Amino acid sequence: MTGHDSVRIHPTADVSPGARIGAGSVIWNNAQVRENVVLGRACSVAKDVYLDIGVVIGDRVKIQNGVSVYAGVTVEDDVFLGPHMTFTNDLYPRAFNADWQIVPTLVRRGASIGANATVVCGTVIGEYAMVGAGCLVSRDVAAHTLVVGNPMRVVGYVCRCGRRLPPRGASPAGVCAHCGADVEHIEGWSER
Repeated sequence: MTGHDSVRIHPTADVSPGARIGAGSVIWNNAQVRENVVLGRACSVAKDVYLDIGVVIGDRVKIQNGVSVYAGVTVEDDVFLGPHMTFTNDLYPRAFNADWQIVPTLVRRGASIGANATVVCGTVIGEYAMVGAGCLVSRDVAAHTLVVGNPMRVVGYVCRCGRRLPPRGASPAGVCAHCGADVEHIEGWSER
């Protein structure tokens, strides 16, 4: 690995000189980081990751093997992107379409997206939401919401610590059984 200013870049990674890489970030083998990418501090970009032109990634983001993040995607701080998940950025893809437009996608702070999930462009994934492995995200996901499947469906709510919350009334005084956090304020937390 080579690096400067506490950034470590594997020799096989292809990082554009026009990318801005935050202190403490690590870019592993065969990753490609394109022009005008902004990668925050203390991020981990794993093997075979692709960060397209102009992508913005916050601080302390963990991007697992084989993830593709295309132009128009913004990822806030503390997000987890699971192995081989991908984003799209075109609602009307055609190989011959010369006038296509990028449709933006936003992943809010603390959200987690599971392995092999696909996020259709134009969606917002809320703070601390959790997307299950293999899920097709085709509409917005509210904060702290747990979604799975294809078609995507809401199956519950999660605490900031990532643990699934019990139905309202089952947890004493609206407290997460794992970390003890007050979860009464989580919008949508309802009986399941």
